[in-house]
Amino acid sequence: MRKDDIIEIGIDNLERLYIKPKIERFTMIYRSAAEVHWDNAGLFLYSPKPREWTYLDWYKHITSLIKTDCDCQLVLTDNTIWTNIDEILRQEIENVK
Repeated sequence: MRKDDIIEIGIDNLERLYIKPKIERFTMIYRSAAEVHWDNAGLFLYSPKPREWTYLDWYKHITSLIKTDCDCQLVLTDNTIWTNIDEILRQEIENVK
């Protein structure tokens, strides 16, 4: 299994959670029909604006989907940039194993 660092994770102005990998590109992730998308201009994965699920649920869903469908583990690092993520959500995401 490949591993790739998450260089940024955040919530954008459309209230979508996004995850920006360092190297990998997931241009075909829409084929999974799992509501996870790839922004080719910004080079990040993103969720829809949360409805029933929380941002933490979407983080778990995206990282799990990439692991199972793309054979790639997305990894938080000490250098990951956190954008518009409050401290509670950050701690919850950091505690996901």
